[in-house]
Amino acid sequence: MLVTGIVLTVVVLLILLLMLRMPVALALALSGALGLGILQGTNYTTNVLGSVPFTATASFSLTIIPMFILMGMLAMRARIAEHVFAIANHVVGRFPGGLGIATVMACAGFSAVSGSSIGTAATMSKLSVGQMRAYGYPASLATGIVAIAGTLGVVIPPSTFLVLYAIMTGESVGQILAAGIIPGILSAVGYIVYILVVGHRQIVRPETVLADVVEVAYADASAKVSSPRNSAARGGSRAVADGPAHLPVSAGVPNTEAVKQVYGKSARNLPWRGLVRLSIIFLIVLGGMFSGIFTATESASIAAFVALLILLWEFRRDGVTTMWSNVKGALLDTAQTTSMVFMILVGSSVFSTFLIAAHVPDTITNWVASLAIPPLLTIGLLLLLLLPLGTALDEISVLIITIPIIYPIAMELGFSGIWLGLMIVKLTAIGMVTPPVGMTCFVVAGTAGVPTETVFKGVLPLMLMDLGVSAILFFVPAITLFLPSLVAMNAG
Repeated sequence: MLVTGIVLTVVVLLILLLMLRMPVALALALSGALGLGILQGTNYTTNVLGSVPFTATASFSLTIIPMFILMGMLAMRARIAEHVFAIANHVVGRFPGGLGIATVMACAGFSAVSGSSIGTAATMSKLSVGQMRAYGYPASLATGIVAIAGTLGVVIPPSTFLVLYAIMTGESVGQILAAGIIPGILSAVGYIVYILVVGHRQIVRPETVLADVVEVAYADASAKVSSPRNSAARGGSRAVADGPAHLPVSAGVPNTEAVKQVYGKSARNLPWRGLVRLSIIFLIVLGGMFSGIFTATESASIAAFVALLILLWEFRRDGVTTMWSNVKGALLDTAQTTSMVFMILVGSSVFSTFLIAAHVPDTITNWVASLAIPPLLTIGLLLLLLLPLGTALDEISVLIITIPIIYPIAMELGFSGIWLGLMIVKLTAIGMVTPPVGMTCFVVAGTAGVPTETVFKGVLPLMLMDLGVSAILFFVPAITLFLPSLVAMNAG
């Protein structure tokens, strides 16, 4: 009973520190150190604090994390996301809800090189929210699409979070990355179905009007006045800038050049190089691992180097100063993100040491095993706890705190560690957009300049669609495990 009281006290302290906005790494380390001091004494605690920073990070396998982060930062600055969005928009832009669908497709594509929901959401907010709002999308729908599609960054490989799960549990990196492909595609398809069936009805005006606006712009450019409809083009840029007579100026119709950039490019003039570069990086990461040519760490390093070459080539005409500025920015962003990840690793290791000293994992495992409920229901209830945790913590913190508890239970009950990892990461990502503290929603709100409540309003129906996809993955594990079964174990 005494140990139970100590554990509850430490957990409450951790929650209070997090509510006081203390950095997650410090909150974990401080509360864990206090618990260890009460349980084991000060000498043991100081030994742990002296050794954990080294033991928690001195692992060669962890080098894959900064390599993937660097790859994503370089790819982001190489304008790959912008190019993929332009291509996706050209392909589906004229369909009902086309801009929203293009945003989902671009998020899925960029996720294949970014590996981060926050990075994907922030990048796509800058690229697509303004365009969607200009074409009649309500702010809630536009930002909600970006927020939910941004979560694809932690599911579609190469996901840093799937890699971290594999390292923590000893599962194959190659297999866990393969496990994210089909669920990521299913999630993206779910978002697109919602936009096609429900979302496009919220758009202020029919999208056929947009085609008319484009034709007006082109009619002005070519000076072809052969019909009453084309005679409206004599107003030229003004007709487009102010919008057609039946559309208010507040609808935000872009000027002629903006319309041409979004809808007017021919397929030949699109930035296909972005798609080619995306494919090259994706093939290096997954193809190298799955074929056994590279290890996971080697593929991450080579992909990061290729991303560097792509960035230098993209800005080759802008001078050395511009190239260096982008490379320097990517390196600084990588250092900042990597430092955060490893600090959380250290803090969580202290907290995990306390949990092990208090026999919390063993106690929970024995208690769960004694319950007269089906094993699937047991794991389901534990996974649902990830949703509220994701509202208050970032993905890495949730993973590091929950994996030492959930993973042993799942192994005891005979579940696949690969399937479990995908479900943990997927539900954690959904928690990142769950009100009232969904972190991804705050990122989108800040980037797009809208109230957070607006983002939550738009993301809720899409989140329900995501939960439906998660339920399918939960009850049909074969969907997740099909591709990993084809991957050689040495790929990890």
